[in-house]
This record gives sequence, structure tokens and C-alpha cells, in this order.
Amino acid sequence: MGREIAHVMSFEGLDWLERNSREKEENTNLALASLPLSDNSIVADIGAGSGFYTSKIAKLIPNGKIYAVEIQDDAITYLKKIATNDRLSNMEVIKGTEQSPNLPANSIDLAFMVDVYHELQYPAAYLTALKKALKPNGQLLLLEYKAEDPKVAIKPEHKMSVKQAKKELLANGFKLIKNATFLPLQHFLLFKKTD
Repeated sequence: MGREIAHVMSFEGLDWLERNSREKEENTNLALASLPLSDNSIVADIGAGSGFYTSKIAKLIPNGKIYAVEIQDDAITYLKKIATNDRLSNMEVIKGTEQSPNLPANSIDLAFMVDVYHELQYPAAYLTALKKALKPNGQLLLLEYKAEDPKVAIKPEHKMSVKQAKKELLANGFKLIKNATFLPLQHFLLFKKTD
């Protein structure tokens, strides 16, 4: 749809995901505080990576559940260690595929992708599978580096514009319901299913 699909960042990028400067650079605490969550939400962190967001959200939803979805075996092993070591009984690690998160149908209140959507190798197929996993009022949140901002020092194929995200998501059954501009480097784009 007029965009180069980026290569998936390998799990060798663990240090980048867990860098000490990440909170300050991306204001991750504000992103977390802005998530549409209740204490019993069922959430999916798609492309969970190191679990940077997953483990924090698990603590915010004590009566809920978070699925950490990954396709890379090294990340899955790492996420399972986090769940065990941090005693996160409401965190479940799921091995997804390039075309599906492999989540139960009609089970998710919120799915989110932090700098992941642009790496989906089969975005249409993946969104179709994700739609099935979302409850009727389920939502999808994309945090993506701002393509419109030349000061965001990320490779162009690893950025997304609001226009491009809206175009792709609308074509796959999602409507933008919130475009929050409070993060310094990323878009905060909340979508709901259109059908």
C-alpha cells in the first residue's frame, strides 16, 4: 500500500529495547498511563520483544491477563523467564506466526504493538487474525515512530505516518478513534474494529 515493509528487528536488539534512556526518550510512563485499561483487562502485547511493556502492564491489571506474543524463539525464552522470575501469574507467552498472533477468538480487550506494525511481513493477514481475537468492542493501539518528523532519528522504513497507518488499517477493518500527540517520538494511534 505504498510502503516498504521493514525487516523484523532480531532479538539481538535486546539492549536497544532495554536501554536506560528509553523512558526519557519515549516517555514510556505516559504511554502506559494513557492505555485504555481496567484492572481486569485482557491485553495482548504483539511483538513483545523483551517484555519492556508487558511486565509493566501485567502489574497494572492484577485481575486481568496479558499475552506476550512473539515469533522469535530467543524472545519467547526470555519472556518466559520474566514471567517466572517476576512471578507474573497473569502473563502468558504465546508463539505467534508471521500471519497470526495465535490468540483465542473473541478474547482480547486491547491489542497493542510498540514499534511493531511496520515490521509485519503480512499485515493484511495478521490484522484479519487479530480482528478475530478482539472482542466486539476490542481496540488496537499502535505506537509507531513519527514518519512526519525528520528529527526522529530512525530509518524511514521503521517509521509510520498517521496517513499511512489510517489507510492500511481502514483497508483491513479498523477505524482510527484516537490520535494522541503527547509522545515525543511516537504516534499513539487507537483503532477499533469497523465490522
